[in-house]
Amino acid sequence: MTSAVFVDYDGTITDLDTFDVLVRHYAGDAAWQAIEESLQRGDVTLREALQTEASLVRAAFDEACEVLERSVAFDPAFGDFVVDCERRGIAVTIVSSGVEPVIRRALERHWLGEVPVVANGLEADPSGWRIRFRDELANGTDKAGLVRAARERGEFTTYIGDGLSDYDAALTADVVYAKRGRRLAHFLAGRGVPFTAFGNFAELMERRRAEA
Repeated sequence: MTSAVFVDYDGTITDLDTFDVLVRHYAGDAAWQAIEESLQRGDVTLREALQTEASLVRAAFDEACEVLERSVAFDPAFGDFVVDCERRGIAVTIVSSGVEPVIRRALERHWLGEVPVVANGLEADPSGWRIRFRDELANGTDKAGLVRAARERGEFTTYIGDGLSDYDAALTADVVYAKRGRRLAHFLAGRGVPFTAFGNFAELMERRRAEA
């Protein structure tokens, strides 16, 4: 049986969320907090929250990427994880409710530009960014649909994530790794769904070797 690994980007490969950082930088903490509280109350969907956050990023694309490069840590072991999967013949795909151009820029900076990315498009207008959502869903990207399609092809699926947009995909996958202490881990634990907690990709690789 072939295997497929799906990995969330923001908060999973990185330590912080792209739009959290950009909104706080360009619009301030209060603007970000108001959106976050609306999302937590259920007043808005993740898709609506992301579009609002994007509109508050009033900067050229290259400038915003420089802000992210200074402010967001990229897991240094993720590249080793990708190489390890390639050696095992396992396909790795990054799936995100964020925007593909930002993710692609970060991957290229870490010599990982060939890793497939499924995410939303972006109109990076300096007067306010606009997301071109990939799918007509509350998450913007149908992560669960991608996992489901792989399973229907007969592939053994692994999902790796941390947050709200990962819930449905995690419930669909054969095996789940969830960032320790984050929303996804609490969600799965609360429902009695088996998963393995991890802190970073170095630890995740060690756990995978121990489980093999």
